[in-house]
Amino acid sequence: MNNFSPAMSGDAIAIARVLANDHVADMVEALNNEPRDLAAELLSTVPFERAVEIFDQPELEDASELIAALPRPLAGRLLAEMSADRAADVLRELSEPARSELLHAMAPALRHSLLAILGYPEGSAGSIMTTEYVSVPPDWTVARTLDYIRQVERTRETVYAIYVVDPATHHLLRAFGLRKLITSQPEDRIVSIAADTTPVSVPPLMDVEQVAQLIRKYDLLAVPVVEDDKILGIVTVDDVLDTMIEENTEDVHRLGGMEALDEPYMKMGFLSMIGKRGGWLCALFLSEMLTASVMQHYEVELEKAIVLTLFIPLIMSSGGNSGSQATSLVIRALALRELSLGDWWRVALRELPSGLVLGAMLGAVGMIRIVLWQYLGLYDYGPYWHLIALTIGLALVGIVTFGSLTGSMLPFILKRIGFDPASASAPFVATLVDVTGLAIYFTVAALILTGTIL
Repeated sequence: MNNFSPAMSGDAIAIARVLANDHVADMVEALNNEPRDLAAELLSTVPFERAVEIFDQPELEDASELIAALPRPLAGRLLAEMSADRAADVLRELSEPARSELLHAMAPALRHSLLAILGYPEGSAGSIMTTEYVSVPPDWTVARTLDYIRQVERTRETVYAIYVVDPATHHLLRAFGLRKLITSQPEDRIVSIAADTTPVSVPPLMDVEQVAQLIRKYDLLAVPVVEDDKILGIVTVDDVLDTMIEENTEDVHRLGGMEALDEPYMKMGFLSMIGKRGGWLCALFLSEMLTASVMQHYEVELEKAIVLTLFIPLIMSSGGNSGSQATSLVIRALALRELSLGDWWRVALRELPSGLVLGAMLGAVGMIRIVLWQYLGLYDYGPYWHLIALTIGLALVGIVTFGSLTGSMLPFILKRIGFDPASASAPFVATLVDVTGLAIYFTVAALILTGTIL
């Protein structure tokens, strides 16, 4: 049934009719490309069942704004028919008084379920779980369970995972998949076909990343959320993927040295984009000012040996690059649970020789470059060119080693004090290593060149 409004423009109605026959994913993409007011107008015209499908898609942008723009009765009906976890996501982003008005208009049971989900912190299993799952008592037969699934299929998040629950206590007893059900005899009892093992479950406050690890480890399509042996809901693999994509996007933004964007790039306002990027750039710029301070400290040495300034960009970039490499590797390993906080010393013992070897490689390349330029007549480094080459080589060994060690330890330090390891962005590490790298460079130069050009 179409809810075409007489006030709608002819173009909007024509688009709505086309979209109503489109695949839901294509329709979501089309709506995302329209202004929010026009998208809301279009949504009010499509068949109600199709509108529910559209709002159930996590890819729909600004879903809370669209719900708020719809007439309250229609918005309430849509939320009531949407999957519980998706409805909770939309309500979480709604501002007052719209959220309270919509909640109070719902049936008490649904309102209670949504408030329970909204009560859990974002990023936890409870915050993304759905209360719409298939559960059956242990005394049912396979035939009865199949009949029940046919009846409730449209109202459940998934029918591929089925849970045996004590009807009196709501305790989770067993879990099995749809394949096991349809390959069993109709007269078999459910309790006899389910594996006699404790189902894999998660507490409601478990972090989504840990939930993802469990789903991956046990190859699950869904995992029950259990508290005091009672099943509260389930977390499906698609919900975990959606959440992980959001978190990984935030981590990538932080690794680039900026705040995470809470909107798509092309929809982010100019001033908002400046705000997200400007603060970090200012902080990094202020940090880089320490580089100028270090160079001022060695001003006399630079005046005596101007040739040393030729290699400052080389020195700084090498240390920053090695530090950024180590940081990226460790952050990813921490995210995949390949490393824990207690493994910092193992990483240090691994990065120390790695830094020495990598530094020696770059140092050798730098020395060869100076030798070739001197012999080919491309540049005259003066009578002490061999000492300058040695200075560059040894400085690169020290700087790359320090960069690798610092870059690998910084994520551990941040995690230990309660910050996101992704905050150890590549630009931040590069800035830190730039300052210390210059100090190492000029110290090595002073040790080797004092009495000659210094």
